[in-house]
Amino acid sequence: MEETLTKCPVDRAVVDEHRKRMLDVVGAYRVRELSEPAPAQVAGWLYVTQNWVSRIEHGEIDHAQIDTLRKHVEAIGGTLRIEVGLGGQCIQIA
Repeated sequence: MEETLTKCPVDRAVVDEHRKRMLDVVGAYRVRELSEPAPAQVAGWLYVTQNWVSRIEHGEIDHAQIDTLRKHVEAIGGTLRIEVGLGGQCIQIA
Protein backbone atom coordinates (compact mmCIF):
# COMPACT_ATOMS: atom_id res chain seq x y z
CA MET A 1 0.00 0.00 0.00
CA GLU A 2 1.39 3.40 -1.00
CA GLU A 3 1.06 6.39 1.32
CA THR A 4 0.13 9.76 -0.06
CA LEU A 5 1.95 12.73 1.43
CA THR A 6 0.08 15.98 1.54
CA LYS A 7 2.09 19.18 1.37
CA CYS A 8 1.05 21.81 3.88
CA PRO A 9 1.55 25.41 2.90
CA VAL A 10 4.32 27.05 4.91
CA ASP A 11 4.25 30.69 5.87
CA ARG A 12 7.94 31.49 5.51
CA ALA A 13 7.62 34.71 7.54
CA VAL A 14 6.18 32.78 10.50
CA VAL A 15 8.91 30.15 10.27
CA ASP A 16 11.64 32.80 10.04
CA GLU A 17 10.24 34.73 13.03
CA HIS A 18 10.04 31.54 15.09
CA ARG A 19 13.61 30.66 14.11
CA LYS A 20 14.83 34.14 15.12
CA ARG A 21 13.10 33.91 18.52
CA MET A 22 14.54 30.46 19.08
CA LEU A 23 18.08 31.55 18.20
CA ASP A 24 17.74 34.65 20.41
CA VAL A 25 16.73 32.48 23.36
CA VAL A 26 19.56 30.00 22.75
CA GLY A 27 22.10 32.81 22.36
CA ALA A 28 20.91 34.62 25.48
CA TYR A 29 20.99 31.35 27.45
CA ARG A 30 24.57 30.68 26.32
CA VAL A 31 25.75 34.17 27.33
CA ARG A 32 23.98 33.81 30.69
CA GLU A 33 25.55 30.38 31.17
CA LEU A 34 29.05 31.72 30.47
CA SER A 35 28.76 34.71 32.78
CA GLU A 36 26.73 33.04 35.51
CA PRO A 37 29.59 32.77 38.01
CA ALA A 38 29.96 36.55 38.39
CA PRO A 39 27.44 38.86 36.69
CA ALA A 40 28.19 41.55 39.30
CA GLN A 41 31.89 41.23 38.51
CA VAL A 42 31.19 41.50 34.75
CA ALA A 43 29.15 44.64 35.42
CA GLY A 44 32.07 46.10 37.38
CA TRP A 45 34.54 45.38 34.60
CA LEU A 46 32.30 47.12 32.08
CA TYR A 47 31.31 50.03 34.32
CA VAL A 48 27.64 49.23 33.80
CA THR A 49 24.87 48.19 36.16
CA GLN A 50 24.14 44.59 37.01
CA ASN A 51 20.67 45.27 35.56
CA TRP A 52 22.28 46.02 32.19
CA VAL A 53 24.22 42.73 32.32
CA SER A 54 20.99 40.92 33.18
CA ARG A 55 19.18 42.48 30.20
CA ILE A 56 21.93 41.26 27.83
CA GLU A 57 21.83 37.81 29.40
CA HIS A 58 18.10 37.67 28.69
CA GLY A 59 18.53 38.64 25.04
CA GLU A 60 17.40 42.27 25.37
CA ILE A 61 20.08 43.74 23.12
CA ASP A 62 18.02 45.82 20.71
CA HIS A 63 19.37 49.12 22.05
CA ALA A 64 22.85 47.98 23.09
CA GLN A 65 25.89 49.45 21.41
CA ILE A 66 28.16 47.03 19.58
CA ASP A 67 31.22 48.19 21.53
CA THR A 68 29.46 47.51 24.83
CA LEU A 69 28.36 44.06 23.66
CA ARG A 70 31.90 43.33 22.50
CA LYS A 71 33.29 44.31 25.92
CA HIS A 72 30.69 42.14 27.67
CA VAL A 73 31.53 39.12 25.55
CA GLU A 74 35.29 39.65 25.96
CA ALA A 75 34.86 40.05 29.73
CA ILE A 76 33.42 36.53 29.90
CA GLY A 77 36.14 35.13 27.63
CA GLY A 78 34.41 35.20 24.26
CA THR A 79 34.66 36.94 20.93
CA LEU A 80 31.81 38.93 19.43
CA ARG A 81 31.10 38.17 15.79
CA ILE A 82 28.48 39.96 13.76
CA GLU A 83 27.12 38.23 10.69
CA VAL A 84 24.71 39.27 7.99
CA GLY A 85 22.53 36.62 6.40
CA LEU A 86 22.09 37.45 2.75
CA GLY A 87 20.86 35.21 -0.03
CA GLY A 88 21.52 32.02 1.91
CA GLN A 89 25.02 33.11 2.87
CA CYS A 90 26.42 34.32 6.18
CA ILE A 91 28.89 37.17 5.85
CA GLN A 92 30.88 38.13 8.94
CA ILE A 93 31.12 41.93 9.17
CA ALA A 94 32.71 42.31 12.60
